[in-house]
Amino acid sequence: MPNVAPAVIRDQSPPPMMLGIIYALLFNAGLLAVSPLFAAGSFPAPSSTAAQIVAFFRANGGPLTITSALQFGSAIPLGLYTAAVANRLRFLGVRAAGVNIALFGGWTTAALMLFATSVMWATASVASTASDELILALYRLQMALGGPGFSVPFGLLIAGIAVTGGLSGKLPKWFAILGVLLALIGELSWLFLMTPNALPLIPLVRFPGFPWLIAAAWLLPNTRAVELAPSHH
Repeated sequence: MPNVAPAVIRDQSPPPMMLGIIYALLFNAGLLAVSPLFAAGSFPAPSSTAAQIVAFFRANGGPLTITSALQFGSAIPLGLYTAAVANRLRFLGVRAAGVNIALFGGWTTAALMLFATSVMWATASVASTASDELILALYRLQMALGGPGFSVPFGLLIAGIAVTGGLSGKLPKWFAILGVLLALIGELSWLFLMTPNALPLIPLVRFPGFPWLIAAAWLLPNTRAVELAPSHH
């Protein structure tokens, strides 16, 4: 009788876990640059007065430039992570629409991060000579792009991975449910555009999202079994 020889093949994509770690490190290093450790004062919240916002940007051109550069750079490994993890799901046989939702969410997040950090860089570059009104307008634009502009598509990235990974059995159900909860918080963060009271939703999905993405990449198998053609003896 012919023998069917099983084989194990490995996903050849770039390792998404490493890309997720690089993304998280670069992004948080950017936050550190504008923390009170290195900047004069704390980065202003939307509820800060106009005078406080303008004063911070005028006093912190250097730290803001470093932050914008590091977080601009972090968008690249995030985009690559998105491509790699979507390819991993397809490699594992997942053909659901959630894979495309993850792609849309991750690449949109990365693109808006590039825009948001470019606006921050521009604001830091002109803050010493620009009018208060221009600084405030650029600040609001950066907050929209880097706030809900980040967290809403970021939630879609997490949702796409969580739902497809959970339903296909490639991720533990409890972990997938946690991802869905994070994704829901991300989608609700668009309310920030109507009320500043929704601001806490943005960091609530952003910071737990870092370890969730890294853990998802670690939990997804990177090999699968295939059947080779029968061999006759």
